[in-house]
Amino acid sequence: MTTQTKTRKKAAKPAAKAKAPKVPAARSVAKPAAPKTVTVDGKERYHEPAPQGIDLESFRQVVSSRRSVRKFTDKPIPQAVLDDCLDMALLAPCSSGLQPWEFYVVKSADKKARLVKACMSQLAAKTAAELIVCVARTDRVQEFSRKMLREWPMPDVPVLVKRYYQLIPYNYAPGPLNSFAMVKKAATAAGGLLAAVPRGPYTGAEVKLWAAKSTALACENLVLALRAHGYDSCMMEGFDEVRVRKLLKLNDAAFPIMVVGAGERAADGVFWPQLRFERKLFVHEV
Repeated sequence: MTTQTKTRKKAAKPAAKAKAPKVPAARSVAKPAAPKTVTVDGKERYHEPAPQGIDLESFRQVVSSRRSVRKFTDKPIPQAVLDDCLDMALLAPCSSGLQPWEFYVVKSADKKARLVKACMSQLAAKTAAELIVCVARTDRVQEFSRKMLREWPMPDVPVLVKRYYQLIPYNYAPGPLNSFAMVKKAATAAGGLLAAVPRGPYTGAEVKLWAAKSTALACENLVLALRAHGYDSCMMEGFDEVRVRKLLKLNDAAFPIMVVGAGERAADGVFWPQLRFERKLFVHEV
């Protein structure tokens, strides 16, 4: 064999095709299994073991590759994928399990065009395959407190749980002109002199903040689920709230906190490298 033959470069192997994210199968309604229990200190307790074998590096890749994409291709998102992402959004943690959120998937061409204008016609809105308005609500606390007791996932509702959800609507009611809020704030301030007590939310503005915090957690679930499925997003806070309210016919107790544009990332969809400041500015040990 000649030297020339030995040093000849091997032909490059064709690049392996990336595996497409698995689209979830059609859903079927299954009867919920009986809750599992264990005995702890002589008492029967609900048992939900922590799952094992979760791929940490795959999760890290989902989190680190999530970017605010400003330009999308014209590839649609399969309905099954979008539904799965929304279902994962609904699994977000929320205060007292009251789920103070709604997601409006804008499908109508006319409404979508109006929503794009309400988003100041920014490129992320104009090119997105889907536009989803994420809305926080403060007017379903009483309704969902009752629903929680009706649909409690265990055979019996503990007395303390029942009492908690009976009181929750009063805790989140500011009253006319925040009148109840002021009374509750004074009572809490007095009680707080003796022991640690929850201090709010009291006023209407504080209740709105409460709802917005939980809704923002659901939004994060949504965009990470999209990334895991191979799609991207842009969480837009730049929009005309008055126009979005009018478009969706929202009442005074429902308010949009962001519009999520979603789709396949265009080749030039990310405009610049990600910048994060040094860790010591944000993480503290005390």
